[in-house]
Amino acid sequence: MFKLIHLDLSGNKLNGIILSSLGKIHRLYYLSLSKNQLSGKVHDQWMGENIGSLDLSENNLSDVFPASLCSLPNLFELKLSNNNFFGKLPFSLKNCKKLFFLDLGENKFSGSIPKLIGESLLSLRELRMRANQFEGNITKKLYHLQELHVLDFAQNNLSGPVPACFNNLNGMKSINHFGYPQLESFDMDLVQKGRELTYNHFMIQFVIMIDLSSNNLSGDISEEITNLLALVAFNVSNNHLTGKIPKKIGDMRYLETLDLSSNNFSGQIPPGMSSLTFLTHLNLSYNNLSGPISLGNQFPTFNESIYEGNPGLCGSPLLTKCEAGTDEEDGDHRDHNGDDKEDKYEKLGLFVSITLGFIIGFWSVCGSLVIKTTWRDAYFGFFKKVRDWIIVLIEVNLNRVQRTIARD
Repeated sequence: MFKLIHLDLSGNKLNGIILSSLGKIHRLYYLSLSKNQLSGKVHDQWMGENIGSLDLSENNLSDVFPASLCSLPNLFELKLSNNNFFGKLPFSLKNCKKLFFLDLGENKFSGSIPKLIGESLLSLRELRMRANQFEGNITKKLYHLQELHVLDFAQNNLSGPVPACFNNLNGMKSINHFGYPQLESFDMDLVQKGRELTYNHFMIQFVIMIDLSSNNLSGDISEEITNLLALVAFNVSNNHLTGKIPKKIGDMRYLETLDLSSNNFSGQIPPGMSSLTFLTHLNLSYNNLSGPISLGNQFPTFNESIYEGNPGLCGSPLLTKCEAGTDEEDGDHRDHNGDDKEDKYEKLGLFVSITLGFIIGFWSVCGSLVIKTTWRDAYFGFFKKVRDWIIVLIEVNLNRVQRTIARD
């Protein structure tokens, strides 16, 4: 028993408290007690210095955050989701410095999201805290988490703006395949494309997402958020956000899920949004958007329900037709005219560069031959030798053929 390295008791009908003896298995590296009926507090007698992965999710555990878990020096994965933990996150959480996976979702944690997460847990890659009772502003310190690529704060009571500093999250700017220190790791449940999906330890590496839905966030979304070029899913639905949809949102070309529904966004749908060719789940319903709907790429395939609750929108697939001469259409025409002018300038530049290249190349050769007598003699002499060699080669082969025919 004391030589155990891997212990998985998940998915049984274990009940009662967690035995303190499990924390005394010194060589234990992986411990999963998830999907049982365990209850009570988490004991504070964790002496296994090698424990790296601990999963206590989907039980009936209660009490405040078990601060003793952060005394484990090599803990890099902690999953406590779907329990009855409550209270504020303790200051001792800063000692979990090696954590790269933290799932506290579906509990009753409260208070603000502590700054220490962004100050001390600098190795975090996946952070899931959805469906709790967190409140207050989202701490700006999170931008220090340079490897973070999954951020899920949905279904809390968070307020204030979406931090503009999120544009500094480098883990969401490029597609990285994060290596994991062990072959087996924990699954994570994430809402993607309108439904909850379970990602295993391999697939989670390719998910790059921000989910801030169902909170009390307000203000506009900074244009700088579009610097997160590798973002696959962005969900801020069911908040109180205002302003316009960022114009450069079309730069986020890897987006597959974009949900801005049930807010107070206004203005037009940015024309560049039609360049999001990977987009398969879009929801813009129940805002104050106006103007024509873009018809580019896959937009005609979207159901009209994603636009409902925006009485100012017009055009297919809605029944409301766009009126000629509206400001929105004029704006569209101006955009298209601007694009046409840019295309003309690009073509003109191409023709000019080709012409100049030909002239420079032609006179670089011919001009040298005109000016330099020795070069001219060598150049034409070379071609004369080639001509003579070809003539001789032809005559030799003709004579050979004639002799062969004469013998026959």
